[in-house]
Amino acid sequence: MATMKVEIVTPEAALWAGEATALVARSSDGDFTILPQHTPTVGDIVPGIVRVQTAEGELSFAVHGGYFQVGPDDHEGVTRATVLAGVAERTTDIDVVRAQAAKEQAEADIATSRLEAGDHAAQQLAEAALERAELRLRAASK
Repeated sequence: MATMKVEIVTPEAALWAGEATALVARSSDGDFTILPQHTPTVGDIVPGIVRVQTAEGELSFAVHGGYFQVGPDDHEGVTRATVLAGVAERTTDIDVVRAQAAKEQAEADIATSRLEAGDHAAQQLAEAALERAELRLRAASK
């Protein structure tokens, strides 16, 4: 079975690098799958779950947005797919209790910011925190 090299990286760390048979994610244009010998391309990744299929099984990552790049590796005929995420984590590393607490706090912050007329910045921050918490909870449940 043909493989490619895949990397999932954030500014803080390389979360995973290895051989894979497919990379599945979502861009602003919709879902996409990268396979070995894929045409070189670059695009965005919207918040969601990125799945990497390997010979040993599937790995999942909660990615809170970023970019991907596909191109040839240094070796002839080998494809390299890189996900560059601002924030990402392995779904197996998600602390569900902490994510639930973050969700509840964000919901409370949204309610408070709505009561304080004109505090749009606080409401936007709370809504972004709620989206991150909900993504973590969805990712952990899969």
